Amino acid sequence: MTSFGTLPDGREAAVYTLRHPSGFAAEISNFGGAVTRLFAPDREGRLADIVLGFDNVTDYAERSPFFGALIGRVGNRTAGGRFHLDGRDYVLANNNFPAGEPCHLHGGNLGFDKVLWDAAPLEINGAPALRLGYTSPDGEEGYPGNLSVEVTYILGADQSLRIDYLATTDAPTPVNLTNHSYFNLRGEGNGTILDHEIQIHADHLTPVTRGLIPTGELTPIAGTPFDFNTARRIGDRIDDDDTQLKFGGGYDHNYVLRRDPSAGAEPLQLAATVYEPESGRVMDVLTTEPGMQFYSGNFLDGSLTGKSGQPYPFRSGLCLETQHFPDSPNQPQFPSIILRPGETYRSTTVYRFSTR
Repeated sequence: MTSFGTLPDGREAAVYTLRHPSGFAAEISNFGGAVTRLFAPDREGRLADIVLGFDNVTDYAERSPFFGALIGRVGNRTAGGRFHLDGRDYVLANNNFPAGEPCHLHGGNLGFDKVLWDAAPLEINGAPALRLGYTSPDGEEGYPGNLSVEVTYILGADQSLRIDYLATTDAPTPVNLTNHSYFNLRGEGNGTILDHEIQIHADHLTPVTRGLIPTGELTPIAGTPFDFNTARRIGDRIDDDDTQLKFGGGYDHNYVLRRDPSAGAEPLQLAATVYEPESGRVMDVLTTEPGMQFYSGNFLDGSLTGKSGQPYPFRSGLCLETQHFPDSPNQPQFPSIILRPGETYRSTTVYRFSTR
């Protein structure tokens, strides 16, 4: 554990390092649960930090676009900052205004990305791990119920970073947790992600309005710029004359993941594979979740300078946020994200790295 700086209220933030003898390593802060560094080898065995971020807690607290952070209570967007549950209307903060239309984004003004989590380093089956805990009080950011959350990062010998989420509540409440790491497999601060090749195992997405809120439909993607069932460059069709691409400024959409029936009861399935030809790095994303937001860094504009001293320009990082679907509390046809007393929320996502 090392110091990560002091928050405005005087509390000290820390960074914890999980390391494998091969050099594969993750650095994670208890502020926001953020993955601040992730070192993976290229095809020649050379390590590089492949996640965007800062080198101090002040930048994460004041100007981070959710770099590496844990997101909650509810990831993604909720229309108008409102939802109805069990006969009652709940009002949340509107902290995002795409196309001038208000919505609640990633848990609000003080979401889980702004929490100083309780942290405990440990080993799980011989693997280095970090367990983070937080209890979100009833009414925080407008959400009902006291929500107890536990998130465990585990560094695997197979060069994987596993994230296990667990939550319980004393009153019905929506829960949709995810991680918001921005990846650049060439190395952070080293150009755009447009030459990365991606394959996404999905046949549909949830199309959005101009305000980036799902319409409630599940739209087939075959033959469209969103079809990545066969791996191809992210940049190939990102600027096509397509209404959905224009709404998002590129890719910023939830994919409805295809579940493999031959996998039987195995809940952890392959959602996506990213390949960077120059370095040879490969990232597989496996998850128990039904959806995944593919975001191509469209709001990055060069105004943020990262750990290496290099600015982060337009589309210099990509996010693959495993999740339930956006705006689910207002879309009864979507899989429910309502957690009730006596139930346990469980979710797992694995980012696994290799080369070719």
